[in-house]
Amino acid sequence: MRSQIIVGATLVVDAALFVALLVVGIVSGSKAVLSQAIYVVADFIGAGLLSWGIIVSLRPPDEKHPFGRGKERFFWSFSASLVTFTLAGFIVILSGLNSIARPTPITDLGDVFLVLSLTVLSSAIGIFVTLRELGREKMTVSEFLDSSNLGLKTIFYQDLVSVFGALVALIGIVFIAITGRAVFDGLAALGVGILLSATGVLLAAESRELLVGKAISPGEARRVLQLVERDARVRRVRGLQSMMLGPEDILVALRVNFQDGLNTDQIETAIDQISASLREAFPMMRHLLIEPES
Repeated sequence: MRSQIIVGATLVVDAALFVALLVVGIVSGSKAVLSQAIYVVADFIGAGLLSWGIIVSLRPPDEKHPFGRGKERFFWSFSASLVTFTLAGFIVILSGLNSIARPTPITDLGDVFLVLSLTVLSSAIGIFVTLRELGREKMTVSEFLDSSNLGLKTIFYQDLVSVFGALVALIGIVFIAITGRAVFDGLAALGVGILLSATGVLLAAESRELLVGKAISPGEARRVLQLVERDARVRRVRGLQSMMLGPEDILVALRVNFQDGLNTDQIETAIDQISASLREAFPMMRHLLIEPES
């Protein structure tokens, strides 16, 4: 998947949206709009961290990093989720609580409606860009969310949260227009902050699994075993260990019990052919170790 396109689109949209939200938030005095501005600037910083993660992950292997730097993307995705969701959510929650305790009149409701509607539209465009890339890769949304492509999932969640957050803010403004009570602005900001924080906790937990060494899924492991044991020269696979080294980089180690009567050359040929078959079936399997057992 073309990660640079999705991250780049996010950076451009966030830069323009932040200015509009900040101006309207200050002029109208709406904490709900300012909460969106805080989230957008955090989103912008998060997208920058994801971009840096993509860049440094492309560095070639060296003595200190013999398997490459693919996990850089997991680390910077984790950092982006902390900034974009957890930290921003905490700031927005404090802002919402302050507005509930000391509500201030909200003005320029028309501009508030407009900028929040633009927020929903821009985030919807971001979701469309991600879905278009998924279609290009012939990947379903379910497969995408189950994948280790944490950086793109972070952006996808950012866009979803932005849509729901803007809708919550819009609901708060509607109640203000109906009742004239500015406290609903603070309640809307509080709702947005809770949504951001909850999403940050979810992404941080997923990041932790990948950083400490998550294995491939049980379904993928079964497919690997089936492919190897289909070879007539293999008696059985006695062990399979795996680790996600990056969104598109997998390490797999196999202990294979070959049939009796095979000499060393025949076993070496079998390993080469099995390795080629596995890499063809699993293009992300960039590191493969096959240890023969008697």
